[in-house]
Amino acid sequence: MHAAEVPADTAAKAASKPAGQSTEAASANQPPADQTTEGTVTVEGHSLNYEAVAGTILVGSNDKQDADFGMPGHPEPKPSDSTATPTARMFYVAYFEKDQKPDARPVTFLYNGGPGSSTVWLHMGAFGPRRVVTADDKYTPPAPYHLANNNFSLLDASDLVFIDAPGTGFSRVYGKDAGKVFWGVDQDANAFGRFITRFLTKYQRWNSPKYLFGESYGTTRSAMLAYILDNNDGINLNGVVLLSQILNFDDNADAPQYNPGVDLPYELVLPSFTATAYFHHKLPHPPADLAPLLKEVEHFALTDYAAALAQGADLPDATRQAIAAKLHDYTGLPVAYLLKANLRVDTGEFNINLQGKDQLTTGRLDTRFSGPSLDPLSEEAQYDPQSAAISSAYVSSFNSYVRGTLKFGEGMTYIPESDAVNEAWQMTHHPPGAPPGSSGGDVNVMPDLAAAMKLDPTMKVLMNAGYFDLATPFFAAMYEMNHLTVPPDLRGNIQTKFYQSGHMVYVHEAALKELHDNVAAFIRSTSNAGGKIERP
Repeated sequence: MHAAEVPADTAAKAASKPAGQSTEAASANQPPADQTTEGTVTVEGHSLNYEAVAGTILVGSNDKQDADFGMPGHPEPKPSDSTATPTARMFYVAYFEKDQKPDARPVTFLYNGGPGSSTVWLHMGAFGPRRVVTADDKYTPPAPYHLANNNFSLLDASDLVFIDAPGTGFSRVYGKDAGKVFWGVDQDANAFGRFITRFLTKYQRWNSPKYLFGESYGTTRSAMLAYILDNNDGINLNGVVLLSQILNFDDNADAPQYNPGVDLPYELVLPSFTATAYFHHKLPHPPADLAPLLKEVEHFALTDYAAALAQGADLPDATRQAIAAKLHDYTGLPVAYLLKANLRVDTGEFNINLQGKDQLTTGRLDTRFSGPSLDPLSEEAQYDPQSAAISSAYVSSFNSYVRGTLKFGEGMTYIPESDAVNEAWQMTHHPPGAPPGSSGGDVNVMPDLAAAMKLDPTMKVLMNAGYFDLATPFFAAMYEMNHLTVPPDLRGNIQTKFYQSGHMVYVHEAALKELHDNVAAFIRSTSNAGGKIERP
């Protein structure tokens, strides 16, 4: 994403504005000034003062170029300079608790996924000091929106650094073929690695306990980043927190029909179908409690269901009928539809059919949400009701907050989701130890996380998942954790937590409290800082 050029006199006028009053055009070859503000947040009854820095860090396209940069980095080339070496100026907001010694204070790097997504969601919904108030699993009415003190900000356990990926938010890329250099699986992970090393230098945080927190595709990034930081940069992490995890894209259930012969996605998404049908009262024989039913469905998915799908066209008719009947019990979908679907239903088909009689589409990111079907006759869901219900609240609130409270971004465009990044994304990965030129089919970063855990056998992993998430189903995350190629003694380094919520677990306030408490406890138990960060 390139910034637009403006005439020289316009840029001169913009440069004369007070600090923080930068324009998009002025930042094309002169970075906007970092802005520092102060605030107070009350977390679960305890008040703390913090300093917030909204700014950018310039990262190079390779380690040598990066090493040649000073702080805060050379000015970017103008967008018209097609010969310039590519660089990325990455936007971040860092929150530091005041009057704390850096060595005793953990620092957590947080980012969303996409790829092509900014980090507005984690920032404004989960752990920043201010949280946008939304209507839980219902449609949030239009502006004005309300920003409240975040009772579950993670600032009570760690300093926080929210990072926008290159080409999203206020982060920009410059130079010749910059998109090719930064918009890809491996390219993106390396850029984040360079950002983190430069951040540690800029703020003298090399000796702080360090954590990664990625959501969705951000978990893919974290698996690679943990390996890169350790293997390339000599940086050990205290912990990696994964939220709504996807490490192996072969497990994705959005369009498995285009990968025939690989039936695992249908099996791993089934428990999430069950949880969703339970929530919407569509199960023909609903139990009193969801948890025992999910255990039953998980067993069925990897045994009778998996065995039936593995037989393909050789599956006997009687068995086909029996499996369809069982799937009806577990999903609420009609037996006739399940047979017509050849016992294989993807997420889009499920979302349009579960509440189809009511002409409602079920959410994908959070299946607790529903919305009117755009076309009741469609075979697939045509939109995600959860995204439609809350996106405006998040984006509008952040645009107001970043300029009004953090004093950054005047005249600049914030890009919450970038189509340009998504369309140009190079979805290939070279796993650690693989032969040169080998990408191994669909992206799978399980080898990266396993290698990072072996290189640093003290690093801990906390996996968090919502039951009502069809984008990254919780059972798929469990399956991936159970298939990491690590020795038995390292499996004790992995913790798993589950929530009565969806992909963005924190949208449900009760789940946010659980998420905060789990992550805070994880950090406190792994920071090697003893009681220094404990609260009374």
